[in-house]
Amino acid sequence: MNAQATNEAMDASSPTTLASLRDWVDQVAKLTTPDAVEWCDGSDAENKKLIDRMLADGTLQTLNEETNPNSFLHRSDPSDVARVEHLTFVCTTEEDDAGPNNHWMSPVDGHRKMDELFKGCMKGRTMYVIPYCMGPIDSPLSRCGVEITDSPYVVANMRIMTRMGEQALKRIEREGKFVKGLHSIGELDPNRRFIMHFPEELSIKSYGSGYGGNALLGKKCHALRIASHQAKSEGWLAEHMLILGVENPEGETHYIAAAFPSACGKTNLAMLIPPESYREAGWKIWTVGDDICWMRPGADGRLYAINPEAGFFGVAPGTGSDSNPNAVKTLSRDAIFTNVALTADNQPWWEGIDGDALPTVDWQGRLYDPTNGPAAHPNSRFTVSAKQCPSYTDEAENPAGVPISAIIFGGRRPSLVPLVFEARDWNHGVLVGASMGSETTAAATGAVGVMRRDPMAMKPFCGYNFADYFGHWMSFADDNDNLPKIYHVNWFRKGKDGKYVWPGFGENMRVLEWIIDRVKGEASAVETPIGNLPSAEDLNLDGLALSEDAVQTLFDFDRTGWAEEFKNIGSFLDEFGDRLTPKLRKEHAKIVDQLND
Repeated sequence: MNAQATNEAMDASSPTTLASLRDWVDQVAKLTTPDAVEWCDGSDAENKKLIDRMLADGTLQTLNEETNPNSFLHRSDPSDVARVEHLTFVCTTEEDDAGPNNHWMSPVDGHRKMDELFKGCMKGRTMYVIPYCMGPIDSPLSRCGVEITDSPYVVANMRIMTRMGEQALKRIEREGKFVKGLHSIGELDPNRRFIMHFPEELSIKSYGSGYGGNALLGKKCHALRIASHQAKSEGWLAEHMLILGVENPEGETHYIAAAFPSACGKTNLAMLIPPESYREAGWKIWTVGDDICWMRPGADGRLYAINPEAGFFGVAPGTGSDSNPNAVKTLSRDAIFTNVALTADNQPWWEGIDGDALPTVDWQGRLYDPTNGPAAHPNSRFTVSAKQCPSYTDEAENPAGVPISAIIFGGRRPSLVPLVFEARDWNHGVLVGASMGSETTAAATGAVGVMRRDPMAMKPFCGYNFADYFGHWMSFADDNDNLPKIYHVNWFRKGKDGKYVWPGFGENMRVLEWIIDRVKGEASAVETPIGNLPSAEDLNLDGLALSEDAVQTLFDFDRTGWAEEFKNIGSFLDEFGDRLTPKLRKEHAKIVDQLND
């Protein structure tokens, strides 16, 4: 079909009255020359048609209908299994606006490079137009977008991860604005793979990858990189955070937002099941979201948050009944698995899954051979509706959002950083978040196990200069004393034997209890230069088999080690030059002085 025929076919079937949307889709069709254009309505019938199409061409494979009904396996190209941060760009007019935390390209060069790649790339394919809403359809905190893609796999995943289809299109038409996302799998050539963000234009262009973080443009691209830029200009926060509710025996629910780098346990914490003694006492955990949090001040000065996503795009390896029983139950049906292994009876398999079954086929479709590496890719994924989670709460659909009582930062730190500490105030808490570090994981390409600074777990996702981002965070303290308390946790501290000293998983409830009690003014803490630390007596450790050495390691404050850490933090802050807010330097200098007293 030539470009003129494509345009005529599109106009005849276009369901929208919004001229700017029609014109943009028209321009993309002329550039990419697809054989057909389909506007997605999000219906069950449409989804079934797409699934059948992918089953027929091998994009998807049906899993065991008895054990995993209506669930499917997708295998991506072996070169396309994670985010590609080195190929991800922020295209602002001024390079300094993107900052040293981003790879930069000018908008003119970025569009030229991408349009050259997109030229004719959909010939022989169908172009799908996906209207979607990030967040509850009727929430004033939500924002909408449209993704154009040539991947039915992307459509099926976006249907799970967003509010996609007719209702989203109606809101887009009412508001008259939306984030534009253009995606093509291209040739899946790593040398022709780029993800470009144009925050000043609220647009995204992604080419050459089918991996979720690079192709589901509503997720990291829109909900973090573009939304963080939107949030700065509109006075809110778009963050890489889970949201959970902690209900105490008195029936009070406190909501917590928590930031961890990918593959550091966000999903496990979001779906936490309290230890038996806590459950018997009446404690409950409610899951609002496991990955992204949009927060905005309410009339009372508190921050109110929504989860802009409608599903989970989680890491499979390590997910089992010991680590996350709620996730296991969530995945029992209606899920899409990517790059996991298979058992002999066609069940999905990954390292850490329950049961005695063994993999027979690895993530690349080969007969499993341990000499080829893990059976499931370390960054293999699942996509599933959040509403299937046993701990899901209807408050996730609250248009006003949920009030946040505490914010937690954390990462993988094998030494120095204690189990938990509390920032003295908001500005100190911003420094805690800005200076957090973590060992890298398999969620991004590159070396694993390398310690790097990952401010607010946003290093791969902040759509503008970190110096401005830190200043934006600090601006919330102006004339507002009703903000959440801020904490830092470290589930990954190791002992002299190299083993983790904290059991983690459900036992993290003990730390959450202390945090809630601190919020209520009912728990003790010891003041130190780095913040307020609990003593071992301040946490409920009943029933835990922790040695004296383990307890000392978890609650110890190493003044000498922290003095060296703050030298390194100072060097990190220096990378942002004069653009860095003086308030953050002041907080850093204050703690350095205290450490050197």
